[in-house]
Amino acid sequence: MADFGADSDLEAFRAEARAWLEENCPKSVRGQPGLAMVIMESGQLDGDLLSWKQRMGEKGWGVPTWPKQYGGGGLSQKEARVLQQEMAAIGAINPLNAGMGITMVGPTILDYGTEEQKQKHLPPIARGDIRWCLGLSEPNAGSDLASLQTKCEDAGDHWKINGQKIWTSGAQWSQWCGCLVRTDTKAKKHEGISFVLLPMAQPGIEARPIALIAGASPFCETFFTDAVAEKSDMLGPLNGGWTVIKRLLQHERASQTGAPSGARVTPLQDVAKKYLGVDEEGRLPDGDLRTRMTRHLMDAKAHRLTLARVAAESKGNAGPSNAASVLKNAATDIAQTRAELTLEIMGAQGLGWEGEGFTGGEIEAVRGWLSGKAMSIYGGSFEIQNNIVSKRILGLPDTTNSA
Repeated sequence: MADFGADSDLEAFRAEARAWLEENCPKSVRGQPGLAMVIMESGQLDGDLLSWKQRMGEKGWGVPTWPKQYGGGGLSQKEARVLQQEMAAIGAINPLNAGMGITMVGPTILDYGTEEQKQKHLPPIARGDIRWCLGLSEPNAGSDLASLQTKCEDAGDHWKINGQKIWTSGAQWSQWCGCLVRTDTKAKKHEGISFVLLPMAQPGIEARPIALIAGASPFCETFFTDAVAEKSDMLGPLNGGWTVIKRLLQHERASQTGAPSGARVTPLQDVAKKYLGVDEEGRLPDGDLRTRMTRHLMDAKAHRLTLARVAAESKGNAGPSNAASVLKNAATDIAQTRAELTLEIMGAQGLGWEGEGFTGGEIEAVRGWLSGKAMSIYGGSFEIQNNIVSKRILGLPDTTNSA
């Protein structure tokens, strides 16, 4: 590939990206943002969707800014934005953006991993060959994650892990797990924690899916009984896992602040015109709905502009800052508000769960509305994000014991 580092060459890269996407992205997977959920909630892909994933993995464009030596595309941030724009133009999604490998585990390995760990784990993530889950929350350690009790002991030539995790997204489909464990039971609770990487296909690990109201079961209870991790697969220093997990959660919150890469979403005003029609002046007939939609669209535009500003301000920084907590809450509010407005606009057609009386888009909207309720809980609850903002951005006094 030519060197497109200079701004003047971005249009040349745009032309290259556009031509490659046109040739390699199957038309059957374009213009279907619902496929992002299919990928997230499926253990196996097939047909054109599988071909698309394989082509993006071989190109390295599923992780466009990762270094080429680790399977990435080696693109600059500007080139990556151009690629995203061209994907959005044809309605193409990133088919590798499933599980936790690309959004969280991979970036954290780039931050803290040894060269051996990077060479071992990053290329399979970049190709989409390996799916990851994260063992973080426990039945008695949710918002206060540092209270976790899953125990990791030195067994000589390996680590031995015993305990239980909950809400482990995609554990039933994943080949690897990044797990937060207690390696020192006598140290202060934040200081006796480590982060280990371990394969899921072993007798000592059992994943049990948890049924959710939206119909899918992406979350699991995960049980560890003398599970084994190699000594070389501890990420970061022994008892230094709290620093690692804080960094990983920053990556998670940063990944939750915008729409999926390449997603083409029908403008809400177009949805409203389709279901409600317009008056003689071309306006939606319900003035109150117009007001609430306008407020929502202004919030969404402000969020997109803020994302662009934060990205520009972060140039040269090591990675996402505490601003990710602000953006995560804003993105959650915008997504949930859009879902509520969409169902209101659809009226009786916004009640569909299944059956011939509803279109696929209507059923998807209903299930998306239900699953979207969890957005203000997972990835750090709305309240936890507000605590982070108050302490680390506004400088208000810390009145809690949780991190």
